[in-house]
Parts: sequence; C-alpha cells; structure tokens
Amino acid sequence: MAKMRANVFQGKNTIRVEEVERPRAGMGEAVIRVTLTTICGTDLHIVRGEYPVKPGLIIGHEPVGVIEELGAGVSGYAVGMRVLVGAITPCGQCRACLSGQLSQCGHGEGYEAIGGWRFGNTINGAQAEYLLVPHAQANLAKIPDELTDEQVVLLADIASTGFGGAESGSIKIGDAVVVFAQGPIGLCATAGAKLMGASFIIGIDGDENRLAMARRMGADVVLDYRDVDVVAEVQRLTGGGADVAIEALGTQATFESALRSLRPGGTLSSLGVYSGKLQIPYEAFAAGIGDHRIVTTLCPGGKERMRRLMEVVRHGRVDLTPLLTHTFSLDQITEAYDLFGERMDGVLKVAIKP
Repeated sequence: MAKMRANVFQGKNTIRVEEVERPRAGMGEAVIRVTLTTICGTDLHIVRGEYPVKPGLIIGHEPVGVIEELGAGVSGYAVGMRVLVGAITPCGQCRACLSGQLSQCGHGEGYEAIGGWRFGNTINGAQAEYLLVPHAQANLAKIPDELTDEQVVLLADIASTGFGGAESGSIKIGDAVVVFAQGPIGLCATAGAKLMGASFIIGIDGDENRLAMARRMGADVVLDYRDVDVVAEVQRLTGGGADVAIEALGTQATFESALRSLRPGGTLSSLGVYSGKLQIPYEAFAAGIGDHRIVTTLCPGGKERMRRLMEVVRHGRVDLTPLLTHTFSLDQITEAYDLFGERMDGVLKVAIKP
C-alpha cells in the first residue's frame, strides 16, 4: 500500500511524525494532497490531554490542498483542483443539516451527535501529506485562482468561528462591540465585528503584540486588562455598556467580564470552550430581567460557508495573512507545537507545509 507522512497523536504530551498508510477515496469521498495546514489551539488541548482523542489519530483540522482522488458519486470536481475544506464537515442530509444547523451535523447518523467536527477528533486529520474528506460533495470548496493558500487557510476554522461569533451576536450598523481575548479567534472576531458594521470596537488582552494586531484587524481602542479595570472602562467608553460582547477565551473571568460589560438588552456572544463549571453571577445577569441574550457558536462549515468567506477575502474586505506569523515543514512540527504552545516569538498562527 502507498504510504505518507503524518503527525500522529501518541498520548498525552507526545506526538510523532510517522509513515502511515495513505487514504483511498470511497463512495462520496475525496483524497486531497495537503499543501498547507496549521496548528490550532484545540490541537494543543488534545496534545496536553485536555480534550480526549484516541492515540494513533492524525490530528489537525485546517486543510488546503489539491484533489488527488475522487470517489464515486462526487461530481463537479476534478483531480488537480485546488480546494479549501472546512474544519466542520457536514453531511448535508441529516436533520441538523437540513434544518440549517450544519455545525451540529450528525454525519448522517441522526441528531444525537453534538458538533460536526471530525478531522483530528474522530477521524484522521490534516497534519499529513494526504487527507480523506468525507461527504466531499458538501465540503470541497474550489479556491479562486487569484487566491493563495496562505490567504484562505485560516478560513477553515478560526476565521469562520470568529466571524460566526460576530454574526451570532447579531451586530448591527452603529453597534459598540467589545472582544475579550485577542488570540487568533478573538482577532478574527474583531475583524468580523468590523465586517458586520460595528461603529466602535474595543479589543481586550494582556499581550502587547496581540493588542497591536487587534488594531490592525479593526479595533478602535485596545485595553490591557493588566493596567485598567476593563469593565469600568468599557462602560465609560460606550456610555453605559457595549451592545455586543464577544468572549473568545473560555474562562470564568472573561465570561463574567463580558457579561458585566453589556448594556441592558445587550448580547453576549460566547466563542470560548469552557472546562469545569461556568457560573453566571446573579447581579451581573441583572437577576434575569435585563433582557440580556447569551449565544454560543461552533465554527460554521461546509463548502458554501467556505465559498462565501473566500469571496470576502477575494474582494479585499479582510486580510488574514498577518496572523500567519511562522511557517514550518511537517518534519518540524514538534518544534512548531512548542513555539505555538509557549507563545514564543510573538506567534499567532503557525503554518505547516507538508
């Protein structure tokens, strides 16, 4: 059988590039030759043992590549075509998909599964030379010739998630928006708030490099939580509270601060993945009568979502390439994980070239 190299999860705190069997496309599937991928914060959670996956799994879920093989039943595509595949791979046929909730796809197996994330979670992922794409008809998004791999790779996950947080928050033209945490997803949420028409955007973090990038992505004001009472300052700057607060870290402290930063009737859009117990303080919630709205978002996926995001990039509405601060080969991926995990050298996102 043909072989390929891939980053394989061995167990807690252990990954290794190994030679493994190259996938073959079955009915409705495709195999792509991966030309660019990344390391995501979720991958760090996996490697650190904070999110459970089975040892022996190839991890990673942000793939750009070239179609190598097409299975029966996949039409409108050709070998050699450049494609972007979202981190969420909906089947297009289950109850969730047919209800317009593609991110909650049950993969054709009913409505019980929570979340359509499979790459590097329940099936082999993208940190490899080749990737098997399920439900290919619903998930292969053709890349316009004028766009580079680097321009589109972040659309697979963090941009779709960050923009989704702004969309779920129902930002309107003229809104004041505060984004807590300016990591890669928070930076994309900041850019998304600008795309949605917010007139005033506040970015909050404790890292000077990330605060500087927040300004580049559209923040009008940045606040370092180490230096100011951010809740009081948001209330002051907005004249009584933000219309929308986006929480992009996933901690009790940031969730609570986001809630306290809202005006009555405001919306908290939560992008963080929380571990442990999350509590809502009674007074911050206005005893339940403040007309607040709390919404959560999982990365929207599928080929139409990817097509729309690529159009945003193609027409110059947003440029995410500054977030790709470092590039490594697949054989250097352990070094890349160390740099990304320790947040060294001003890293935001790491590009991996198999």
